[in-house]
Amino acid sequence: MTDQVSPTPTDENFSAHRMGAFADAVLAIAITLLVIEIKRPEGEALASPHALAEFLWHEKASFVAFALAFFLLWSVWRRHHILIDEVDRLDRATTAAHAPLLLFAAFLPFPTAIFGHASDNKLAACLFAATAAALFGSEAVMKEFAWRRAILRPGVDPLQIRVSANASASVTFVFALTAALVWITPWIWYIWFFVPLAAAFGGKLLERVRPDAGGRRAEHSQV
Repeated sequence: MTDQVSPTPTDENFSAHRMGAFADAVLAIAITLLVIEIKRPEGEALASPHALAEFLWHEKASFVAFALAFFLLWSVWRRHHILIDEVDRLDRATTAAHAPLLLFAAFLPFPTAIFGHASDNKLAACLFAATAAALFGSEAVMKEFAWRRAILRPGVDPLQIRVSANASASVTFVFALTAALVWITPWIWYIWFFVPLAAAFGGKLLERVRPDAGGRRAEHSQV
């Protein structure tokens, strides 16, 4: 038994690069919207260097939220770009799984703006963490479909995609956990800056506990 599904001819109707181009556009717009939500100095805030410095310091949480959300979306784009280069054709399930991924990517600027203006508000931090968890959870599901069902390019190891899916699942766990823990302390969000470690080590750890890894590689190579 294997949990890989061989795509049927009717499933092979979606160009990976057209999906990649659409995802690039959505992620680019979402990243651009992040900076629009940062408050601009006006009036007395521009009267002197000291006044401007005070304004910028007061808005420091907005810049932190912007940087955090930017690198989250950038990491999603980078991994998706790698995936698209490894896939020749997308089946219907993998294509459909892009919808929630792009939905939460487009939504991320909203909780980022709220969190940036109220970083000590527990609900604001919870909303950001929950959105990030949904974003990376959707990414993990999309990659699971990709390694099991998509038509990969020659020479691509499907289990490398599965490891990447595991990494996304690990990051999902971190954000989901902090969405709950934020009600104990609003400063739990400092953990978010360490999610690259969860991706690096969590993906490999999950791969070790998942069964039949070697056999699935061989069976996928025969598709």
